[in-house]
Amino acid sequence: MSVLDMFSLTDKVVVVTGASSGLGVSFATAFAEAGADVVLAARRTDRLAETAAKVEALGRTPLSVATDVADPDACRRAIDSAMETFGHVDVLINNAGVGTAVPATKETPQQFRDVVDINLNGSYWMAQAAGRVMQPGSAIINISSILGITTAGLPQAAYSASKAAIIGLTRDLAQQWGTRRGIRVNALAPGFFKSEMTDGYAPGYLDSQMPRLLLGRTGDPAELAATAVWLASPAGGYMTGQTIVVDGGLTAT
Repeated sequence: MSVLDMFSLTDKVVVVTGASSGLGVSFATAFAEAGADVVLAARRTDRLAETAAKVEALGRTPLSVATDVADPDACRRAIDSAMETFGHVDVLINNAGVGTAVPATKETPQQFRDVVDINLNGSYWMAQAAGRVMQPGSAIINISSILGITTAGLPQAAYSASKAAIIGLTRDLAQQWGTRRGIRVNALAPGFFKSEMTDGYAPGYLDSQMPRLLLGRTGDPAELAATAVWLASPAGGYMTGQTIVVDGGLTAT
């Protein structure tokens, strides 16, 4: 296999959660470009049509599935639908997530639980459902965040806690499923990439963070998606249990 061939995912089936917008769309299209069919899972199914059209335009087959990752039954149904349509699931991108910016003294128990339920619990329920059907050589990529590693001047206790927990979850699943099942589990910890979350930042916030970025710019979503393709492909075949930070050097400062 040539080096370039090692990045191919031809005829693989990739499940992307949170595929209705932002980074989820970038992940879906990148994996389609790499040759995979893509299961598009999201709560906002009305917005999946555009993502599905992009996958089709790249010559691959999309499958849109209504999925609330906070519901374990919905996660199982998403994987069941993938199996019924394609017969196998090779890659899971646990991208669905939400964030809040509520001061710790004001955050309600429900606000905290809602974030953890989607970001952390949802990643686990999807991984559990996919792990039950995945064959050796499959890969799971959990989307953490630099806020699971450092702070960024925002009151995001629930978000930061959930993203830090995903790093621990990644290590444990890699340990459980590596030798016995041949499933690789890694995480990505993105820095600042354009998404619905960054669109909601207060004016001037991103500018205030630029001095911390060694590359002096926010990331292009395609750069993060390309890293995911590497991790999921044979090119990343000796990587498991790791958290890859893609942040323009923010955590190096």
